[in-house]
Amino acid sequence: MRRSRPEQLSAAQARRLALAAQGFGRPRSAGPPGRRHLRGLFDRVGLLQIDSVNVLARSHYLPGWSRLGPYSRVALDDYVHRERHAFEYWAHEASFVPVGWQPLLRWRAEAASAGEGIWRGVAAFGRERADYVAAALAEVTRRGPITAAELPGPGRGGGSWWGWTDGKRALEYLFWTGQVCAAGRRATFERVYDLPERVLPADVLATPTPEPAQAHRTLLLHAADRLGVAAAGDLADYFRLPARLARPRLAELVEAGDLLPVRVEGWSSPAYLRPGLAIPRRIEAAALLSPFDSLIWERSRTRRLFGMEVKLEIYTPAPRRRYGYYVLPFLLGDRLVARVDLKADRAAGVLRVPAAWAHDPTRPVELAAGAPTSAPAVAGVPAPTAGGPPPPPAAVVAEALAAELLGMSAWLGLGPVEVAARGTLAGPLRRALTAAPTGCDG
Repeated sequence: MRRSRPEQLSAAQARRLALAAQGFGRPRSAGPPGRRHLRGLFDRVGLLQIDSVNVLARSHYLPGWSRLGPYSRVALDDYVHRERHAFEYWAHEASFVPVGWQPLLRWRAEAASAGEGIWRGVAAFGRERADYVAAALAEVTRRGPITAAELPGPGRGGGSWWGWTDGKRALEYLFWTGQVCAAGRRATFERVYDLPERVLPADVLATPTPEPAQAHRTLLLHAADRLGVAAAGDLADYFRLPARLARPRLAELVEAGDLLPVRVEGWSSPAYLRPGLAIPRRIEAAALLSPFDSLIWERSRTRRLFGMEVKLEIYTPAPRRRYGYYVLPFLLGDRLVARVDLKADRAAGVLRVPAAWAHDPTRPVELAAGAPTSAPAVAGVPAPTAGGPPPPPAAVVAEALAAELLGMSAWLGLGPVEVAARGTLAGPLRRALTAAPTGCDG
């Protein structure tokens, strides 16, 4: 067996590797992105996390904008739901995944059938209401594709479980355990269920099921390919592998030479990368990132790579929000240099920026007007790495951000971009938008 001597990476090299692996090492398409670009998007990120929040756009649409520019969202819907190049399942969270990877996730459905790795309430419902679940499966077999609301006598939603009915609980149990698939989504984002043989391609269904250990090794390698360089926890998190399952498989991959251990400046834990990776000399990206983007969804990794604390504040009471309701980090070059709270005001045809904040990635403490003067400590998570070259001037960040916002607004079918006064970058951003050819000063 081969063993490799650990290497040393600077923090900047690690950032550039991570960004290149996620598709930010190449410019956006000069022409309208098409199906080939969507295939390339899935090749780069592996999966698109789904979330129901639509204050800006559904989250699974945003990674494509960040990497491709103004692609067709309808084309992504068709790619997944009509052409069946991808399917929906619990991969990270609920996600769109290349359909050819479905056999790699069958172990998860089998574990869910045994009550493992599945929400307790859903597992309990499957056990305690087995007759009802069987009746729901029979109804899908007879009538599918259908939604939970289309089941006969689905019951009334309760005050918990997001108001889920018994019909919804039954279908989610069947979905988690692989007995039904997601055939699509209604305009209301309601999941539509059908039998696997009516959703998944025949060649995928005929593919033999790998042993769980082999599936876990393959998923860890898929994660490594899409992270560039990563700690053990980062690799496991990409497909939400429990540490007890990922740890021995990771050791086997290192022993086989499929992963190489590496030390990264400022990281307290060892990291791993694939052999033979070339480290880009530069990354020249400019992109707004969904808070559910695979580049930043593992928050401790985001702190290690970019010195930014990313927190979703949707469920935080408004007076206690630090940066805003739906905040997107802004990537410029190889660093996160700003945050913007965004809202698509569809009735008014305006992209609203309730707040815009500059971010200095070289400072271990993040300062914001009206916000706490230090980020809270997180157990087991290293502090953001300080040092490095200074960030670009606010005017430079604002100009690049203004261009990105105007492009995003057009892609969403909106018009002007209007910036409120809140945030350390609000003033420069308003000036940059005023100076832009099609800008608006709010």
